[in-house]
Amino acid sequence: MTHPIPIPEPSELAHLWVIDPDVVYLNHGSFGACPKVVLDAQHDIRAKMEREAVTFFVRDLFELTDKARTSLAPVIGARAQDIAFVPNATTGVANVINSLDLSPGDEILFASIEYPACRAIIRDACQRTGGVPVEFDLPWPAESDDQMLEAVLSHVTDKTRLCLLSHITSATAIVLPAGRIITALRERGVETLLDGAHAPGMLDLDLNTLAPAYATGNCHKWMCAPKGCAYLWVREDKQSSIRPVVHSVYAKSLGAEPWQGEHGRTRFQTDFDYVGTDDYTSRLALPEATRFMQSVLPGGLPELRQRNNDLARRARDLLCERLGAGTAAPDSMTASMAVVTLPDPSPEARKRLDTTPSIYNSPLQTRLLERHAIQVPVWTSPAGAPMVRLSAQLYNSIAQYEHLANALIEELGL
Repeated sequence: MTHPIPIPEPSELAHLWVIDPDVVYLNHGSFGACPKVVLDAQHDIRAKMEREAVTFFVRDLFELTDKARTSLAPVIGARAQDIAFVPNATTGVANVINSLDLSPGDEILFASIEYPACRAIIRDACQRTGGVPVEFDLPWPAESDDQMLEAVLSHVTDKTRLCLLSHITSATAIVLPAGRIITALRERGVETLLDGAHAPGMLDLDLNTLAPAYATGNCHKWMCAPKGCAYLWVREDKQSSIRPVVHSVYAKSLGAEPWQGEHGRTRFQTDFDYVGTDDYTSRLALPEATRFMQSVLPGGLPELRQRNNDLARRARDLLCERLGAGTAAPDSMTASMAVVTLPDPSPEARKRLDTTPSIYNSPLQTRLLERHAIQVPVWTSPAGAPMVRLSAQLYNSIAQYEHLANALIEELGL
C-alpha cells in the first residue's frame, strides 16, 4: 500500500479502539468497530466457556443472555421480555418473513434501496407461498419526511400484508420518518417490520412507542458490540407466531399449550436463546459495550450520538464544498452517516479507473485505499451516479475527511 499524502491523525479517542493506525477508517457503517475493553470482555467470557463448556451452555449462557437483554432494553426503548438475540439484522428479517402465513396474492411492500439480502428473503418467501413482492423507489435526493411518507403510502393496496421499512437506509444513509410511516400503515391495516440495522446507538430509539409489529437491529455497528450481536424485537401480540429459522433444542414442547418454558423464560425467548452449539460471546459482551458507549463521554449516549451526527454533517458539507457536489438529504434526515454524490472524473482519471482492478464495487474505492490509505465505500446512487458514504464514529476526526476530499480531487482529476 502506498499513500503519498501524509495520513492525518484520528480523534483523541481513537486509542480506545484497535483501528489500524495506517488506515483512515471512514466506514464504521459497514461492520462497526469494537473498542478494546469490549473485546477484552468477550475474551474473558469465551475463556469461561472453554474452561467448562457444559456448565456454561446449560446454566451460564441463559443468565448472561438475560443480563444482555436487560442492558439493551433501555437503549432501544423496549421491555426485556420482548427481545431475542440473533446474529445480525438480516437473520432477524428472515425469521419474521419465514414465520408469516402468507396466502396467494398477499403483498409485502419494500423499497428498492432495502438491503439486497432482505429483498431476496422476501422474494424467496413470496415465490414459495404465492405472495407478491411489491418493490418501489424512494425519492432521490431526499427532501422531506412528507415526501418519503407519501412514497410508501402510494404503494399500499388492500392486499398489502406487511411493509419492510429501513429506519436508516443502508446505502444512502437516509433517516426515514419511521414513526409516521408505521402509524399511517397501521391505520390502513398494514403491519411493519422495522429494519434498524444502523439504528441502535445512532438514533434515540423507543420501540415501545413506535410499536411496529417487528423490529430488528444490529448492535455490532453503532453500539460497538462484537460482530454477531443483533436483536429481534417482537410486539407482544405477535410473539406467538414467530419461530426461528433454526429451532432451539428446548423447543420439545412446540405446539403444546400452555407453553412450559425453559429457564423461566417465555416461549419467544426460549426459541431464540439457544439454537445449537455456537459462540454466543458477542451478545454476552453487549453489557460492556453498552456501558462503554454510555460512559465514554460525560453526556452519555445522547452526547455521543450528537457528536457523531454533527461530525457526519460537517464531513458531508466539507466534501460538497470541495467537490462542488450537492447534498442528498437535509440535516433532519441525516444522522451519523451521510452520502455525497461524486462529480464525473476527467477523461484521464476515467481511463485510470477503467484499468484499475478492484474487489470492491468501484475501482475508485481501491485507489483510495491503495494510494491514500482511506477505507470508505464508493457505491452507485439511485440516480446511477457514483457516491461515497461517510461514517462518523468517536475515533474519527474532521482532518480525516479533509484528507478524503484531497484524495478525491486527485483521483477524479478535478
